[in-house]
Amino acid sequence: MASAEAEDGQLSPRASLNHGKPLHPGTANRPAVQAYADEAILIDEEVDCAYTVADKHPLPTVVVEDMSGEMELLPMKSAMSSRRPRSPSTYVPDVDDTGSFPPPSGKRRMSRDVTPRRKQISFMDERRGKTPPKRSSRGRRSVSQSSTDSYSSASYSGSSSDEDDVSPREKHQTNSKGFSDFCVKNIRQAAFGRREIEIAEQEMPGLMALRKRASGDTPLKGAKIAGCTHLTAQAAVLIETLVACGASVRWCACNIYSTQNEVAAALAEAGYPIFAWRGETEDDFWWCIEKSISSEGWQPNMILDDGGDLTHVMYKKHPHMFGMIKGIVEESVTGVHRLYQLSKSGTLTVPAMNVNDSVTKQKFDNLYSCRESVLDALKRTTDIMFGGKHVVVCGYGEVGKGCCSALRGLGAIVCVTEIDPICALQASMEGFKVVTLNEVIRQVDVVITASGNKNVVTRDHLDRMKTGCVVCNMGHSNTEIDVDSLRTPELTWEKVRSQVDHVLWPDGKRIILLAEGRLVNLSCSSVPSFVVSITAATQALALIELFNAPAGRYKQDVYLLPKKMDEYVASLHLPAFDAHLTELSDEQARYLGIGKAGPFKPNYYRY
Repeated sequence: MASAEAEDGQLSPRASLNHGKPLHPGTANRPAVQAYADEAILIDEEVDCAYTVADKHPLPTVVVEDMSGEMELLPMKSAMSSRRPRSPSTYVPDVDDTGSFPPPSGKRRMSRDVTPRRKQISFMDERRGKTPPKRSSRGRRSVSQSSTDSYSSASYSGSSSDEDDVSPREKHQTNSKGFSDFCVKNIRQAAFGRREIEIAEQEMPGLMALRKRASGDTPLKGAKIAGCTHLTAQAAVLIETLVACGASVRWCACNIYSTQNEVAAALAEAGYPIFAWRGETEDDFWWCIEKSISSEGWQPNMILDDGGDLTHVMYKKHPHMFGMIKGIVEESVTGVHRLYQLSKSGTLTVPAMNVNDSVTKQKFDNLYSCRESVLDALKRTTDIMFGGKHVVVCGYGEVGKGCCSALRGLGAIVCVTEIDPICALQASMEGFKVVTLNEVIRQVDVVITASGNKNVVTRDHLDRMKTGCVVCNMGHSNTEIDVDSLRTPELTWEKVRSQVDHVLWPDGKRIILLAEGRLVNLSCSSVPSFVVSITAATQALALIELFNAPAGRYKQDVYLLPKKMDEYVASLHLPAFDAHLTELSDEQARYLGIGKAGPFKPNYYRY
């Protein structure tokens, strides 16, 4: 940065805050001004006024603080030219050519002794602990209203009015058409949510192609789908695709932190019964599931679940409803595990489709999506630099593979924990050291769980972590990290920003816990819409298949999506890459023993 000192010994006009007049050096009471600094605060002890210079705004701006501690962001030009005080005690006179502070005509200078003190330069980071009052003036905003609350999967975080403190369950909201069978954070955010959905549609070509093709013959006409998934813009595209195919829906969220409030509002505005908002309590979570299952005059005949919570509630509280259910579609490891347990015990009463283990879910959503979204989430929440950091990833399935690949690509030193010798051998062949968590827990900087199991990281592990260790989950639910064990009197929780908590030990050690142990990529960032399109199209086809299957095709068991459908989902997304498939000749097809149109691989083939 160029020096503010001119060759003639005077400060350049750029360094002056007095209408371009130079501030002469050598004057005893000349303020130490650095107007060209990115973020500096001039504290003028004589007049008790502070100016913060902050670029990153269309016009240079300053933050003016008076003796009461109130702060406001103003354009530098107007703030410095007028220096208007909000009280007589903070009047700031102009600087004359001699560098002194004479009182202007008609105004009397405060009669108080002023002891000259050294001028102090401090920086914005040192002042962010102050929380100035909210200001209602349009065009002005509080300095403390930074973007920390926007570390979410949405670009619009909503207003900060007092209404945000009111539970949506206590509000009575209606959309523009008088529809009120929904419960969202704020229906007035619908316009923002609609834009989010439209953006997602541009990156979900496969699902949009399926909507266009299936909407003509409405293959889901008569289907009543109770859905429990992450309620994001991508999920909204799926919901509207199912409706375009003839279904009616009721929907809730499978995660208390992943809902985009504006997207939920947009769906409610469109007339869909949506029961979800970001930051639900545990009680809210189960209440929303109940609302999506039961409604007067409406009973589901299909279930789309993520995690198995909705299915679990129906089995525990509404088992009679399964007489009407034609099938369950489940997309998560945890939910599929629950279904296999029901099947093994003989209590599964309807056919279920395992979407999680379909090729289009495992190889694309679990691998390619996670390797991008895990980095996004960690960067947004911790601003961590990965180069040289020691990271342990618990689990080397498809999610773990994606995490390890992404972290190593940015220079992290990655090791893996595994229970499966095959996965452990894969990790070793990829160059990752396979260890137990106990071996490395004292040295690692980041711990990521991706196993789908429970109590992978225990209180004992948490006690032995070094201070500053980042702990997060890429698996499902909040069971992989024993978060409940941290809610004890001897530990202190500090909320640093949205979805970021510091847990402090009595000796001063702290760990950084993200999203309270829930899915970090969906709670703290976003996922690529294109990859979600692949999974969502797979879910839609699974629903169509189970709903239209003739009696006897599927028994009371868990099934994988037919290979032909997996290949069809992939083909819907190839045009986005201008990819062209090679066609088999008749002779080649006979040689391989397959049809020219597929399926091209047997069910046991491992991609």
